[in-house]
Amino acid sequence: MYTNASLKEIRATYAQHLVPQLVTAVVIIDDNLNIQYLNSSAEALFSKSLNRLYLKGFLDVFTHCSITSQRLEQVLVTGQDFTDSDVVLEFIENYHITIEVTASAALFDGKEHILLECKQIDKQKQISAEVFQEQQWEAARDLIRGLAHEIKNPLGGLRGAAQLLDKELNPDQQEFTSMIIEQADRLTNLVDRLLGPNQLPKLEVHNIHEILEKVRQLVSLDNAKHIEIERDYDPSIPDIEIDTEKLQQSLLNIIRNATQILDESGIIKLKTRIATNQTINGKKVKLAIKISIIDNGPGIPADIQDTIFYPMVSGRADGTGLGLSIAQTLVHQHKGKLSCHSYPGRTEFTILLPLPKRV
Repeated sequence: MYTNASLKEIRATYAQHLVPQLVTAVVIIDDNLNIQYLNSSAEALFSKSLNRLYLKGFLDVFTHCSITSQRLEQVLVTGQDFTDSDVVLEFIENYHITIEVTASAALFDGKEHILLECKQIDKQKQISAEVFQEQQWEAARDLIRGLAHEIKNPLGGLRGAAQLLDKELNPDQQEFTSMIIEQADRLTNLVDRLLGPNQLPKLEVHNIHEILEKVRQLVSLDNAKHIEIERDYDPSIPDIEIDTEKLQQSLLNIIRNATQILDESGIIKLKTRIATNQTINGKKVKLAIKISIIDNGPGIPADIQDTIFYPMVSGRADGTGLGLSIAQTLVHQHKGKLSCHSYPGRTEFTILLPLPKRV
């Protein structure tokens, strides 16, 4: 027969041994938001041990955290729990993860603490977001193509009629037909850009750094703000089959967008690495080339981050919203993936290009 005392002992025994073994990362912070405890899963999640993080400010562990100190302190004041399923943590090495966090008030040694339960959700979020964005992007492309063709056909007739009429008019009146022809050509050019590149890539073996250097030189020649362009290349990256013109155009579109937003203190970093075990357009890829274009600008507005690669979506008042859409199309033609992670002070565009399996 068990007693209340024996049940209390059983609870204490399991509580003592269970928390360290939980798959869920558990963090306990005090009323000053300093770390008091991490279980082994939290140590693995943050890539740091309790020895290194004990008594350090929880928010000081990261270069960026989307949870504010005010929100955590509110848990202590009100005693009300909260759950946030989209918390971004960025570490000093510019590595970032997305986690789901549940914060609740807890008493330890008679003092108020906050118990954080953290679960990494990057993979699930990435896969679901990619599937949704791919569907939306394709739908937007199909809609634009349909509208573009509907616009282009009458434009051709309008231009032809203006040319015929031009022959019948005197020089003073030809000014108006010239204007019609000029505007018809301008709209045709815009429609062609909306349709995007349709030709398949002409693949040839090239070194990715040669293309990056050419792009860097082109941007440097048109760099009135004297924006600094840094390089961080991995020289061990092998050559790959690519269409140099298409990939160059994609990189130029991304970098020129950055130069238009940055001021004279702006910095753009071009970085290359080998990435392992990636998911590219729903397919698992063992090895890929990762090209990162990083800037220290104001960031992309949060309300358009999910649609930044759609045609006609732009963060600038004078932007056409075509540059990133075309860049996305060109990367897709290489069976690659273009993604973006942005917050004020740091924007990173990432191009992943799959490396073929070695025979």
